[in-house]
Amino acid sequence: MEKIMISGFSDEISADFDEQLKVVSELGMEYISLRSADGKGIAEYTAKEAEEKLLPGLQAAGIRVSSLGSPIGKVGIDDEEGFANQLIQLEELCRIAKVLDCRYIRMFSFYIPEGKDPEDYREKVIEKLAKFDAIAKAHDIVLIHENEKDIYGDRKERCRVILDALGSDHFKAVFDFANFVQCGEDTMECWELLRDQVVYIHIKDAVASDKENVLCGTGEGKIKEILTRAIREEGYEGFLTLEPHLVLFDALQSLEVSDAESIIKENKAKDGAEGYSMQYHALKEILNSIERQD
Repeated sequence: MEKIMISGFSDEISADFDEQLKVVSELGMEYISLRSADGKGIAEYTAKEAEEKLLPGLQAAGIRVSSLGSPIGKVGIDDEEGFANQLIQLEELCRIAKVLDCRYIRMFSFYIPEGKDPEDYREKVIEKLAKFDAIAKAHDIVLIHENEKDIYGDRKERCRVILDALGSDHFKAVFDFANFVQCGEDTMECWELLRDQVVYIHIKDAVASDKENVLCGTGEGKIKEILTRAIREEGYEGFLTLEPHLVLFDALQSLEVSDAESIIKENKAKDGAEGYSMQYHALKEILNSIERQD
């Protein structure tokens, strides 16, 4: 298990970056996925601001950054102005990643107009993603595509289309259990189809009946089953990144197209710090149980 590293979206703890680092440190974690800090999304920072405002706190706490939780690709496929802005943002995010000694930038594959067939947009999606890919390659950064609800690559087959077209040393996949559940997918089938390109895993669970997020291991994501297979049989090495979604947190509204309260109907902890800790300990128990199988 020494090559399995636990990270997490620490903005689910608090908007305050110092508080994020404090809680993460107290849990004994060494990594975070940096999505927002002090109420500001990572894509709103410049590399200079990251160096001056984020790096000192990270260094003082002994915390490293596993990935940048960017919003790249979370824009309408027909929004040309938005896409142009994201090309500029990605250039700066690559610089931020270098400042923070981070390899991975999480991204998406565009919102498809409601009521339209995503397959009608396949070529346009690939063409635009290829422009993101070219930027990452120029900076020697790895883009990791997340299977997110309501985007082109929300279901396993379309994720495969993207990875077949663009998969490379600079373009890989994030596997998110809950997002697949919320799209009506069987996560084991998703894993079998995509695992050769997965380099990063989000620890988030859900139930299909009402699409609500739940504590990892208690939903329909088959987290323990898939992690057992991935780690013990297939040699997965890398990050398991907590994304609890157990408490309504400040940045959530900006992350969800639909009402955030539809996926977190009630807080399952008193605050973000407790919810984050619950998810961490639930994951640790899953990993311990996998290790005890030796």
